[in-house]
Amino acid sequence: MKRELKWKWLFFFVGLAVMSFGVSMIVEGKALGVGPWDVLHIALFERIGLSIGSWAVITGVIIVGSTSLLLREWPKLATCINMILCGVFIDFFNWLLPNSSGLVFDVFYFLAGVIVLGVGCALYISPRLGAGPRDTLMILFAKKFGCSIGNARLAMEALIALVGWSLGGPIGVGTIIIAFFTGYIVQFSLPYFERMLKGRIYNEGRTNNLTNQDIDHLAKEI
Repeated sequence: MKRELKWKWLFFFVGLAVMSFGVSMIVEGKALGVGPWDVLHIALFERIGLSIGSWAVITGVIIVGSTSLLLREWPKLATCINMILCGVFIDFFNWLLPNSSGLVFDVFYFLAGVIVLGVGCALYISPRLGAGPRDTLMILFAKKFGCSIGNARLAMEALIALVGWSLGGPIGVGTIIIAFFTGYIVQFSLPYFERMLKGRIYNEGRTNNLTNQDIDHLAKEI
């Protein structure tokens, strides 16, 4: 069990870092538009201050608090870690990445960021430790109004993007691309990471349970 949890948390943390790196790349290429939630985060950052990552954490806290009250249950540990670490990672990568110096770099940052974002989402979801704040809200939205998760996500993100845009956030064709294509990247990548995780857990378990006779046999084969 400890071995299984070790690999699950490793995939979870690495996935959050990769996903946040993708968000930061998209933010650097924001001339094409950013993700719906980042439209809001950037608008709040430009109007009030703090940082984009800080606003990601603040909105996450509001969402987690609201959904916990509605569901009358404590949030999962993974949800709280997701809420905090994503903001920290986003600010770190925003500081680390070189600023875009033209449209070509904007396009590169954006396209690469969308792929990295989708792959990171699949990687952090694969251990099934718990949904992030916005994913939890999406599921609650779907249950409340009796619609599919896909339609709930589209409606929720469209509303958030409009709120962010009304506050001055950068909306564009890229926002639509992210809304429609990130899910497909996650859908394509998720089975691969689930197989990889199971393989890591299984192979390490076999290695840890090897007898001396097994080790001698392997040594002869090498």
